[in-house]
Amino acid sequence: MKNNKNSFYIKSLGCKTNQIEGQIIRDELLNSGYILAKTPDACDFYILNTCSVTSHADNQALYLIKQLRTKNPAAKVVLTGCFAQTAKDLGKIDADIILGNDEKLEIVKYLNSVSKKSDEKNIFVENIFDIEKFHHKSLKNLKTTRPSIKIQEGCSNRCSYCIIPYARGNSRSDSLENIINEINFLADSGYKEVVIVGIHIGEWGKEFNKTLLDLLKEVEKTRISRYRLGSLYVTELDDEMIDFLSRSEKFCPHFHLSLQSLCDKTLKGMNRFYTKDYALNVIEKLHKAFKLPFLGCDIITGFPGETEEDFLETYEALKAAKLSFIHSFPYSKRAGTPAAIMENQVYEHIKKERTKRLIELSSLLHKEFLEKNRALGAENGELSEVLFQRKGKNGKYTGLTRNYIKVYKESDDDLWNTVQMLNLGEYELE
Repeated sequence: MKNNKNSFYIKSLGCKTNQIEGQIIRDELLNSGYILAKTPDACDFYILNTCSVTSHADNQALYLIKQLRTKNPAAKVVLTGCFAQTAKDLGKIDADIILGNDEKLEIVKYLNSVSKKSDEKNIFVENIFDIEKFHHKSLKNLKTTRPSIKIQEGCSNRCSYCIIPYARGNSRSDSLENIINEINFLADSGYKEVVIVGIHIGEWGKEFNKTLLDLLKEVEKTRISRYRLGSLYVTELDDEMIDFLSRSEKFCPHFHLSLQSLCDKTLKGMNRFYTKDYALNVIEKLHKAFKLPFLGCDIITGFPGETEEDFLETYEALKAAKLSFIHSFPYSKRAGTPAAIMENQVYEHIKKERTKRLIELSSLLHKEFLEKNRALGAENGELSEVLFQRKGKNGKYTGLTRNYIKVYKESDDDLWNTVQMLNLGEYELE
């Protein structure tokens, strides 16, 4: 098979970690002579890097394959990602090549071993729990102002609703040396911000007796100007961590908290190891330690057994906590998890209605957050550091403050990857 005559198109679904892995797949193929197709309609290999956090994500993958078969029947479909790792009866899925979550990082090896003309189904999915070491791959060909660095893979927790450990395996960490070298490489390449991500970054370093805080103390010494963190559990934001981050010159005060609920009964059923009061206490400490931090969270509605009173307990707690954003989504039954066989499953229409109410609450809270930030500029003349990214369809450049506010600015100059100090009271915010 001559690689220079093979084109590919890749679509990655789901989380930031999956997006990074999709970029790694792209670069591995390009560096091996494959050609990136502009659309899926005329590619030789259609690579679908899937999510499986909900049943909707699984169904989306199957729909995209069906759609591709109609538009480009000659293409070889390569299914990979979390759905490929966890799906039952892989042989029944209409894909020509199926790669597990670890195997996809060596995609060139597998595509080179498969004849494009063969009708044989090729499945390469190993037991994810047999993988004990982090599979390090550097991403060099970046097209973003804020590159993400994957520091960790997998999750060793067993929340009762979650399929991710079965898709990603147990927690395993990249080395401190690899991470610091990569951050410095990006800084020396002109990047000003990095985003530290993983499946459960709070578990970083446990296998070699290190903590996330140990890592961040070293990140502080790098040549990067600013960094932000992916999702964290409230139990990982202890006083020492909060104190360190509040004194950091590089940390962006942007927190995304994996809360899932603020009802003690529901949290216990979810197998989450904290209470509502514990979480609210951490949120209060964050408000006090930082000036207008961005505080986002994930909330699942309609977990088995969640009554209207349980939901209202979460709703009122979120409202009182003055969060900046709520990412709310209905509970999705995942086969093989304890919650899937729990009694008192909540009807779909109730889950959707509760999600809608939280989306509306999130919108109100976010508006309040923006107004408080706007007032700092309009009333007090305070300036905020804005890192500009791309030019949007409206002709304005989009920038991002340290506390995760989008700022829109018109300019005849090229603002890409530049930093400016701006009065937020004078600009459109989102």
